[in-house]
Amino acid sequence: MDMQQTIERPAMCAGVGVHSGEKARLVLKPAPVGTGVVFRRTDLGLKNATVLAHANNVSDVQLGTTISNEAGVSVAVVEHLMAAVCGLGIDNLLIEIDGPEVPIMDGSSAVYCELLLQAGLKQQTAPRRRIRILETIEIVDGPKRALLAPSPDNHLTLRARIEYDNSVIGIQQMALRLAPGMFARDLAFARTYGFARDVEMLRSMGLARGGSLDNAVVIDDDEAIMNPEGLRIEDEFVRHKMLDAVGDLMLAGAPIAGAYDAVQPGHALNNKLVRKLLETPEAWCWESDADTDLVSQAVRAGAAI
Repeated sequence: MDMQQTIERPAMCAGVGVHSGEKARLVLKPAPVGTGVVFRRTDLGLKNATVLAHANNVSDVQLGTTISNEAGVSVAVVEHLMAAVCGLGIDNLLIEIDGPEVPIMDGSSAVYCELLLQAGLKQQTAPRRRIRILETIEIVDGPKRALLAPSPDNHLTLRARIEYDNSVIGIQQMALRLAPGMFARDLAFARTYGFARDVEMLRSMGLARGGSLDNAVVIDDDEAIMNPEGLRIEDEFVRHKMLDAVGDLMLAGAPIAGAYDAVQPGHALNNKLVRKLLETPEAWCWESDADTDLVSQAVRAGAAI
């Protein structure tokens, strides 16, 4: 039976926020069964300084996913850390942070995967609950679209396609089944990316103040990669979009058993999709291996279901 997981012992890291440019320290701590993923701002001196990582708490989706509580306490750019949490099968985690934004690290989820694995994964005493997709839910926004559809798999399967009028990126597409080990191997290393021509505009908007070639792939006006080391893999761009999707979908509140398919995906589209799913109760149900076992036993015994 697939059981809930947390981490064995605390782990810590520090870095700069890609948008705020502010330094922050993270302390990742084990959490009890049924907690989910909770962020706690330790720098504010407030009693109500915790924010549950959930789609209903998403307050901003401009170049990152920000979550906030009813008191206005927020944590920005949670998606790369949430992707690592989901990809490693962690259900319950307390994340203490002493700044407004999760550190960008190298622009991927790799550092967070390594940190969580070093902390050790600890199996807990309750079965893991999944969100089983029963009916297709779709969001369409001009040329962008994303859907969640039923799948017989107990894991999330992903398919994404991106298209840019740019020779470096062009058209990229990929499909992946998020089975154990697949995220760390195939997606975690993919870095966020952007265009050099947009940097000054973003900084005038209060964004990208901590961005650099150390934490993003940057494409210049001559359609060349500015990073001296180049790309980690030719389709790093679509892989990062899928990494983002894994993190955004984890904000449903549990791992999803279903199929995600998107064209030109982004944080806004992903959040709309998850919110629509949660607002359509007939499109999903809670499921665990314990539920499946009980149904199987009843069927074998000839009971009516």
